[in-house]
Amino acid sequence: MAKQIISTENAPAAIGTYSQAVKVNDTVYFSGQIPLDPQSMTLKNDSIEEQIHQVFKNLSAVAEAANGSLNDIVKLNIFLTDLSCFATVNEIMSEYFEQPYPARAAIGVKELPKGANVEMDGIMVLSK
Repeated sequence: MAKQIISTENAPAAIGTYSQAVKVNDTVYFSGQIPLDPQSMTLKNDSIEEQIHQVFKNLSAVAEAANGSLNDIVKLNIFLTDLSCFATVNEIMSEYFEQPYPARAAIGVKELPKGANVEMDGIMVLSK
């Protein structure tokens, strides 16, 4: 098994004992991304819309560092502190993904790191 750590300065640096993503063969496993600005490492917190956009930008940067794109994601997990925001996630997600869309789960949680309202992780499979 060839394991490769994926890292980019265009997404928030890992702030714990984890990597931004790990690639094994043609599969990339993303760690959770919250709406941190990668340059300032501060939370984008003006609105849920801003937070969702920042998470997709962070995921996109990690995907690109692994030589893929968001459209290569086959499974996306979305964690929300308020599930009433799910329609907003759907609307914004359509700006970043093309059909066929990935499999997806939306999970309501009590809280997320740094007071974020949204976090996403996923699995990406790269074309050979």
